Amino acid sequence: MTALLLRGSALRGGRVLLRDLDLAVAAGQWTCLLGPSGVGKTTILRLCAGLANGVEWRGRLVTPGPGQVALMAQDDLLLPWLSARDNVALGARLRGVPPDLAQADRLLARVGLAGRAGHKPAALSGGERQRVALARTLMEDRPVILLDEPFSALDAGTRARMQDLAAELLARRTVLMVTHDPAEAARLGEAIHILTGAGAERIVPPAGPIPRAVEDPGLLRVQAALLARLRAGVPCAA
Repeated sequence: MTALLLRGSALRGGRVLLRDLDLAVAAGQWTCLLGPSGVGKTTILRLCAGLANGVEWRGRLVTPGPGQVALMAQDDLLLPWLSARDNVALGARLRGVPPDLAQADRLLARVGLAGRAGHKPAALSGGERQRVALARTLMEDRPVILLDEPFSALDAGTRARMQDLAAELLARRTVLMVTHDPAEAARLGEAIHILTGAGAERIVPPAGPIPRAVEDPGLLRVQAALLARLRAGVPCAA
C-alpha cells in the first residue's frame, strides 16, 4: 500500500522546483531520499507535511490527513525559553491538552539526555539539541514520520545509537528520511531513492532488516554504489 505519492511537478512563482517527479513511499517502511543540495528533497518533505506554502503542485499528490504526520526539520526549532523537557512536550501544549511529561522524560533518557531535561537550548550542544528535536518527533507518535537529516549533527557513535533507537521506535511506521549520507541510507533504507533534476531514481537496498550492521558486506556494497552514483551522476547498478 502506498502512503505517500508525488507524481508531477512543483513550482514557485513560475520557477520549477521539481520536474516530472514520480515518487511512491510504501506504508510501514523506511524510505531514504538522497541527492545533491538544492535538488528539492526538503520541498518533498514539506509537500508531504502540507507545509509547502507558496508551492504550486501540478499532478497527483497523495499525502496523509490532518494529525497523521510528524516532521523533524533540518533546524532543531527548539523554543529558547523552554527546557528540553518542555520542548519535547510542546506539541501537546500547542494542541491545548495536558502534556505527558513522564513520557517526555522517558524519551529524553532514551536519547541519552536524562540529565539535561531541565536545561534550555542555549545550554545544550548542537548534537544535544538535535537529540531533543528527535525526542520531540518521537513524542508525537504519528503513523507517518518525515525526517530531514535527523542525525547530521551527531558524532559517529551517537549517530549509530540514534539510528538504532529510531529504527526500534518507528518500526512499522511510514518513514521518509532525507539524508546526505550513503552509509545511513544503506543502513536504514528499506527503499532508497536518489533525487536528480530528472526525477527520483530507485536503488535496490541491501538485504535484511534494519538497522543493518555497519560491517555487513551488502551494506558496504550499496554504500559504495550510492557514493559513486552521487559523485559521478551516472546510473547505480547496485
